[in-house]
Amino acid sequence: AVPTPGGPVPAGVRRQVTAGQLRERGNALFQAGDHAAALAAYTRALSLCDAGPERAVLHRNRAACYLKLEDYAKAEADASKAIEADGRDMKALFRRSQALQKLGRLDQAVSDLQRCVSLEPKNKAFQEALRALGSSMHEKMKTMSCTDSKVEQMFQILLDPEEKDVDKKQKAAQNLIVLAREEAGAEKIFQSDGVRLLTQLLDTAKADLMLAALRTLVGLCSGHRSRTMAIVAELGAPRLSAVLGVEHEQVSLAACNLLHVMFDSLKEGLQKDFRGKEDAVVLDSSKDLKLLIKHLLELLAVEGASAHGRDNALNLLIKVVPRKSPKETNNSMSLWVIDQGLKKILEVGSTVCGIPGSLPVTENSRMSASVLLSKLYDDLKCDAERENFHHLCEDYVRSWFEGHELAGKLRAIQTVSCLLQGPSDAGNRVLELEGIMDSVLSLCASVSEAHQLVAVEALIHAADKAKRASFITANGVSLLKEIYKHSERDSIRIRALVGLCKLGSAGGTDFSMKQFAEGSTMKLAKQCRKWLCNEMIDAGTRRWAVEGLAYLTFDADVKEEFVEDKAAMQAMFHLAKSEDRSVLYAVASTLVNCTNSYDHEEPDPQMLELAKYAKQHIPEQHPKDKPDFVKRRVRKLLAAGVVSALACMVKSENPALTNSCRELISRVFLALVEEAEDRGGVVAQGGGKALIPLSLEGTEVGQTKAAQALAKITITSNPEMAFPGERIYEVVRPLVSLLHLQRTGLENFEGLMALTNLAGISERLRQKILKEKAVPMIEGYMFEEHELIRLAATECMCNMAMSKEVQELFLAEGSDRLKLMVLYSGEEDEKLRRAASGTLAMLTALHPPICKRIPQVTVHWLEILQALLLSPSGELQHRGAVVVMNMMAAEREVAEQLMASEMLEILSVLAKDKDKP
Repeated sequence: AVPTPGGPVPAGVRRQVTAGQLRERGNALFQAGDHAAALAAYTRALSLCDAGPERAVLHRNRAACYLKLEDYAKAEADASKAIEADGRDMKALFRRSQALQKLGRLDQAVSDLQRCVSLEPKNKAFQEALRALGSSMHEKMKTMSCTDSKVEQMFQILLDPEEKDVDKKQKAAQNLIVLAREEAGAEKIFQSDGVRLLTQLLDTAKADLMLAALRTLVGLCSGHRSRTMAIVAELGAPRLSAVLGVEHEQVSLAACNLLHVMFDSLKEGLQKDFRGKEDAVVLDSSKDLKLLIKHLLELLAVEGASAHGRDNALNLLIKVVPRKSPKETNNSMSLWVIDQGLKKILEVGSTVCGIPGSLPVTENSRMSASVLLSKLYDDLKCDAERENFHHLCEDYVRSWFEGHELAGKLRAIQTVSCLLQGPSDAGNRVLELEGIMDSVLSLCASVSEAHQLVAVEALIHAADKAKRASFITANGVSLLKEIYKHSERDSIRIRALVGLCKLGSAGGTDFSMKQFAEGSTMKLAKQCRKWLCNEMIDAGTRRWAVEGLAYLTFDADVKEEFVEDKAAMQAMFHLAKSEDRSVLYAVASTLVNCTNSYDHEEPDPQMLELAKYAKQHIPEQHPKDKPDFVKRRVRKLLAAGVVSALACMVKSENPALTNSCRELISRVFLALVEEAEDRGGVVAQGGGKALIPLSLEGTEVGQTKAAQALAKITITSNPEMAFPGERIYEVVRPLVSLLHLQRTGLENFEGLMALTNLAGISERLRQKILKEKAVPMIEGYMFEEHELIRLAATECMCNMAMSKEVQELFLAEGSDRLKLMVLYSGEEDEKLRRAASGTLAMLTALHPPICKRIPQVTVHWLEILQALLLSPSGELQHRGAVVVMNMMAAEREVAEQLMASEMLEILSVLAKDKDKP
């Protein structure tokens, strides 16, 4: 928040308020139904009050406020404090019984009510409450015993081998899952020997029963550490990892979900556990965590495990092992996994399909292994830890490369590819081992397609990394050209072409740095598009065509031809939606290039002159990268269905959707909503929904770009239509993030404009904005020198002023908020005057005490109000008239001051103006 000018009010000016006056004010507010304000008054009175009996009354009154505000735990605590002071305080006893009843502690609630009845036997309200509570306890006991028998019944139906009624079994399974989602139901299943029975269901090896058991266990483990530890002990980590590795895809996925919930509960602990139940015992769940992770690592290298089970294990390790943020200092879990399991992860990364004895993998497995390795490497904190990682990788590659014939060399080269796609520093180190690069180059000429594929892919990944690029440019280009021209296999030619594309795009978007002869880039791109559209080729091979385009689209001529080829665009979008998620990054890169949404700074003219003088190279922009061309390309991508493809990419729960991939998608979305007329179409195809997760997770740049895209949509569309239902509340946090000081002026401005729109919709949205601590930032921007930002902040404050909490801020002691609004109402900028006088009109109408404060904040208040009424703008006159009317009605003293001035004459003239009804 910006410090308010003027400083605090001198001590002598302040009026001292007593605890008694505050209590009276609280009583009046409570009677008027403003329970939050009454609570604030009682709380302030408590801070001024020392007398015991007086404090007991205030605690009792606060308990009444908390009951109305549905904060039952605090109501019980306050009522208990009142009862400590006076055990016969019937009001406090009754309020505590109401709070206890809501907290589910019925036996304690009954004892409080019985005490009330014994103190005042003839009170019918107490008698009625006691009767109602007795019957509800009876109901609860009945339900509990009924639930007991139901749980037993459900297990009997599911475990009965004679039961042939499929519908009956499905219903029993569904009821069990639903019951486990409620805390009371989960506890009941747990206490009724449920874990042993669920284990029996898992051991039946029947998919539907296993699914029911796994989904019920999710309910039992969610947010409850002690239960999770007991379940892990009963089921055993080997059984859990074996279920993860089964062939049935849905069962494996359900096991993955259960393990994820278990990890969360073991890490986070006691969100749902009842107080007092476990506080006495300190639970150490780190052993269970390590045990589960150890078995996941072992599963990676087990030949009998299914391919998707292996993928699920990798995904789990990616989610649970590395630190969530660098602020967490403890990276011991990553270090332990590197020591215990790095070689097992490399087993997956080095798998060569088609070689006898290789592990079963999917098209996503190697990519997932690369992402996990990259995250583990990024989680290391010092050179010694990184050196250990390098040594382990080098030892693994050597162990395959030396003394294992050709199959071993292929495994070693595949490992290099995996590392280059993940922690590339480790990949580069391994690439420098003796004999590795020579083997890659010689295997590129192999007669076996499988061997040639491995070598060409390694060469392509190596071409990406600057360290080796010059060596590969010298040795690899001629080799890749040979393969591209003479190979009879499309799968090999397409990869060779990508290698050439990577080497050919080294100049990036710089038009003057062309690696290949004129026209050959266009030829390569044409061939890529042709392969991309050829459905006879398998998807894994067509993915490489997109990889090629990701590099070639640095060239604006290639971009222009690509967006003209609707079939190629749609083929690429179709691949983006397919099962093979390793294509995501290449699709996102191609779209970033086509929409020019990468960062590009305008070079300083003086630096350009100096560079020319020093005969330095100067980057040049392609004429077809000018804004008009970009705008046209965006329109063509929108027409081809780019938004639904991006929305589908964001939904992917796959490691291939890395933070850098999310950032690329956010950049593309921001480019797509640049023009106001395109935003409705983007929202209609699911763009608004997709942007919310992008704005909450990923790199800082990616989150900001997504938040800015959300702001643009919120400014020009009806937010309730763009973000229906609860989704509109999720938009608030990303928009508030645009107000942070490190954001650009444009981002601040768009964030303020969007929040203005939201704040005008409902009190619940204003409360959400308040909760995200946006008001101090909005106030800060009201002092901004840039007139548009200052105006946007004032307009936002105008809408926020409909909230009671914000109105109270304008009366806060020592604050200049009100003074600023009055002074802004007299500024020259008409839009700023309109926003500020609108805020005053709103404040004086909704919160009359403000009327009395206006004459106290500045001596110019009268002339500012008169200037509003005499303004040529009808809108300003209207706002001024509303403020004066509210001030006249609020306080006699203020009304006398207004009438003593020329205000009466001005109002008389305006009242006769027939043109302005």
